[in-house]
Amino acid sequence: MSISLRRFSSIELLPALIALFITLPFVETIRAGTMIESILISLVLISAIFAIAANKWVLAIAILLAFPALLGRWIHQFRPDLMPPEVFLIGGILFVLFVIINLLRFALAAKSVSTEVLCASISAYLLLGLLWTFGYWLVAELVPNAFSFSGPDTSLKGFNGLYFSFITISTVGYGDITPVARVARLLAAMEAVTGLLYVAVLIARLVSLHTISKSHES
Repeated sequence: MSISLRRFSSIELLPALIALFITLPFVETIRAGTMIESILISLVLISAIFAIAANKWVLAIAILLAFPALLGRWIHQFRPDLMPPEVFLIGGILFVLFVIINLLRFALAAKSVSTEVLCASISAYLLLGLLWTFGYWLVAELVPNAFSFSGPDTSLKGFNGLYFSFITISTVGYGDITPVARVARLLAAMEAVTGLLYVAVLIARLVSLHTISKSHES
């Protein structure tokens, strides 16, 4: 028997994402920073599993995709010599993409605007930023000098990758981090276009749902 879409828990996913994004720039500077980062990322991934658990098949696929990401992250946390970050990043990309698709299916199929729909829509947008964060980090690991930096930081791990991702998806582009390699430029261009289309399409959909519900009430 399928579980009702009302069982989605994107309301719990959104605070986990916000906690990760707010605390990430601060925890990196402390001694246990990487451990806290791993805990927060794990919390987001686990929350995302329950956020899309509409039925047992979706839940099973979500667990199957999340497992290598979680396992790879924690093995890399304690034994980076045994587990390269690429394993965690590829697993994270596949899982986050699956979560985004399911959250958008839920939001776009909704018949009215509710707190659940709003949380799912915002969570999907934040997860898009996280998806490209993993992508930039992966490119930086695989392609030497794929990005140029004008500041002291020369890595796209952690907050730097998240910062560059959301600057790109919002099409602000300060220029302190610049994609140099072609694959990095392609990713940045794709994220900028995705961000613009997401906002345009989703706002149009939510406004349409709100208008329809108001007309039915009157």
